[in-house]
Amino acid sequence: MKSLNITLDNKDIPRKWYNLGADLPTPMQPPLGPDGKPISPAMLEKVFPMNLIEQEVTTERWIDIPEEVLELLYRWRPAPLKRAVFLEKYLKTPARIYYKDESVSPAGSHKPNTAVAQAWYNKQFGIKKLTTETGAGQWGCAIAFASQLLGLECKVFMVRISFDQKPFRKIMMRVWGANCVASPSQETQAGKNILKEDPGCPGSLGIAISEAIEEAVGDPSGKTRYCLGSVLNHVMLHQTIIGLEAQKQLKIAGVKNPDIVIGCAGGGSNFAGISFPFVNEKIHGAKIKIIPVEPTACPTLTRGPFSYDHGDVAKMTPLLPMHTLGHGFIPEPIHAGGLRYHGMAPLVSQGVIEGLLEPRAIDQIKCYEAALLWARTEGAICAPETSHAIACVIEEAVKAREEGKEKNILFCYSGHGLMDLLGYDKFLNGELREYALPDEILKESVSTILHHPKPSAQKSGKW
Repeated sequence: MKSLNITLDNKDIPRKWYNLGADLPTPMQPPLGPDGKPISPAMLEKVFPMNLIEQEVTTERWIDIPEEVLELLYRWRPAPLKRAVFLEKYLKTPARIYYKDESVSPAGSHKPNTAVAQAWYNKQFGIKKLTTETGAGQWGCAIAFASQLLGLECKVFMVRISFDQKPFRKIMMRVWGANCVASPSQETQAGKNILKEDPGCPGSLGIAISEAIEEAVGDPSGKTRYCLGSVLNHVMLHQTIIGLEAQKQLKIAGVKNPDIVIGCAGGGSNFAGISFPFVNEKIHGAKIKIIPVEPTACPTLTRGPFSYDHGDVAKMTPLLPMHTLGHGFIPEPIHAGGLRYHGMAPLVSQGVIEGLLEPRAIDQIKCYEAALLWARTEGAICAPETSHAIACVIEEAVKAREEGKEKNILFCYSGHGLMDLLGYDKFLNGELREYALPDEILKESVSTILHHPKPSAQKSGKW
């Protein structure tokens, strides 16, 4: 029988995070303030603690993981690398499919990798309360869990459509002591303004971010900070523990580098986690196809322009150089597949501009079909977000079969779907449909950023 699991001992856990920004051939362009000028770290102090701001702007390649953070990570890390032999057999593919199982964390996804780190750094800085946003609820659960471990108060603004569709996520947050409210809400001015214009607004991550930041910076005690589960450099940094572990585990399996690396991509956190260590290998000569996969309903990388844009609707965040659908973008409620954010991590966006990454968009129906095939072969029920990666894996495995080529495929199994069964129920009942973002809606959405500064699409031309 082929080995299904490759594990690491605690002593083998990576002790440093990897910063891709140190190795990108073309330097990252700076975030800008409302005046179009680069912001200083001091301008972010009311939003983030300075120790995380330092990680956000660092150009160092390796950042030490504090021993106290490692002690928190040991609760579920190192995470197993598994081989999907039953899916391989079903597809009759010569490809070997490996996946990093991030569903083993207490919150059921990759999100605690950065949640415990951010909570720890905030506590070191003397912060007492964290505010944040969440879409599907995975990040909200992760930061609720991390806040409970570290004795911090936590408030989560959850996108209303998910708040209604995924009731068990908000219950999980409450179990860990967090206060979860639907966004847009009546608890912030940003929320009130949205509801005045559209009382039935289903919400968006951009709106929820605005509410969370407003509450954080409005605390007169100065003891509240905002934390983000994706997009920012320090979040990508913390997630690289996924790929760094995978490198060690693949070597145990006799694989120096995979031929293909795949991860779903909404804001970029799990994709960065699995891929950035291998992007480094590609920069230094390895031949690896690296694919971020997004929904056709939110095609940020495949159809969105590369522009400076805000991360939130109320424009409280700096302007970031990223692929974007426009900060006011709100996904259609029919879209049940997750990955609903309008923008993409600047590091991921620059990787696409450079040609190091090959983004792909897949419709939610095809993703749910892939999720069912996964459940009926491998046994586990994946998160709707993770199904995008699985759908792409299936495409690449079938291609390997058609070409008669043995390939090593690695993907990030970013989370389980046991809290997302209503989406499965809608799919099984035929209540979902194919949905690609119409051109006219995309055009209208990006019209809000036409006056923004334009980043240079700089690239080395090597890929």
